[in-house]
Amino acid sequence: MDVRFPSFPLPPGAQAPAGTAASGGTARAASAGSFSGALNEALQGVSKLQDDSAALQRRFLMGDDSASLEQTMMAMQKSQVAFQAALTVRNRLVAAYTDIMNMPV
Repeated sequence: MDVRFPSFPLPPGAQAPAGTAASGGTARAASAGSFSGALNEALQGVSKLQDDSAALQRRFLMGDDSASLEQTMMAMQKSQVAFQAALTVRNRLVAAYTDIMNMPV
């Protein structure tokens, strides 16, 4: 259940918001006051948890003594909970967008 969040190309003529990866800024600067920056930072956090969990699983399976079963299971659960939370937020955003688009004008 490993998910990567790629950066999508912008439409022709569109500019990346200040502070996003497409404009060369940091994610921390983007989240200072924008919703998209906060969402991007949250998704990067989920991706980091998944990467850390996968690395710990790999170490445990290779027999590394510094990676315990308990530590590996906790990392897996943390990444799963974070992914489920991100998925729930995404579903709610899509539902809100659909509701707004279906409103009569």
